[in-house]
Amino acid sequence: MDILNAFAMFANFVLIPATAYGAQLALGALGVTLIFGILRFANFAHGELMSFGAMATILATWGLQGMGVSIHPLPTALLALPVGILAAITVALLSDRFVYRFYRHNRASPITFAMASIGLMFLLAGLIRFIIGPQHQHFADGERFLISAFEFRELTGLSQGIAIRQTQVITFVVALVVMAALFWFLQKTKSGKAMRAYSDNEDLSLLSGINPDRVVMIAWMITAALAATAATLYGLDKVYQPFIFLQMLLPIFAATILGGIGQPVGAILGAFVVAYSEVMVTYAFRQVVGLLGPADWVPDSMLQLMSTNYKFAVSFIILVVVLLVRPTGIIRGKVIER
Repeated sequence: MDILNAFAMFANFVLIPATAYGAQLALGALGVTLIFGILRFANFAHGELMSFGAMATILATWGLQGMGVSIHPLPTALLALPVGILAAITVALLSDRFVYRFYRHNRASPITFAMASIGLMFLLAGLIRFIIGPQHQHFADGERFLISAFEFRELTGLSQGIAIRQTQVITFVVALVVMAALFWFLQKTKSGKAMRAYSDNEDLSLLSGINPDRVVMIAWMITAALAATAATLYGLDKVYQPFIFLQMLLPIFAATILGGIGQPVGAILGAFVVAYSEVMVTYAFRQVVGLLGPADWVPDSMLQLMSTNYKFAVSFIILVVVLLVRPTGIIRGKVIER
């Protein structure tokens, strides 16, 4: 039995990747839950807002690289990220001004908002593909690994190594900073308190003198910043694919509903549950279990519950189970009023 080597393999292929993925999902889920808390509708265009922000970051990164600007050993995309955030904020505010504001002022139903967001989703998807194309885009530079598997084996003497990519650490650190800043804003600032009051009771907040248009504008700005940051971190850690963020809507919505829609803490909790579930269910545990058994014993089966091609099915299963068993989520979330 070789517990340390088994743990090293588990950490390398499950624990570390799932933690980075969970942080990326958490930022995306925070944007979805924030808009639902303020405007009471499911924003299906959120994935394309993420994609647009990442696209703008990539274009700015290429521009900086072409001018020879670098922050080595860190990726240049971190320097270009504010451009992506500003682009996403611009798209979000224009979308609200020319699409959602009309329905908001006419007290449209949540399903009307949702259908409008689907139309906006297709519009943004076409625009993104027209600008950057449908191909995969690699834009990460700087150092790739903080520690490679070979260096880890040399350092520890274990037969299994742990490779920690720089982008995984950047993802986790940036996510922690952004989440801390968001909760500080919501809890300590006047605008954050106004957003919470508007979310809890819209009519009472209006009687208190809160400007609804300002609250909505700030909500869209924060959501766009979260979307651009999440998508850029995902693209750095893996690869940018324009269509992947549409697919990521499923785990993001699953995380939001699992945690309790409209609850920021729940969105973060749900994101990590979904991320660990997806990675663990689709990982083949054959070698890990083999290391935990006798020296000459390895299971015949791959011990893999589901192929990686079907990882989003895990999110779908979680979503269905939560809606059937506890539709309010782990932390009791908001409900859509008819």
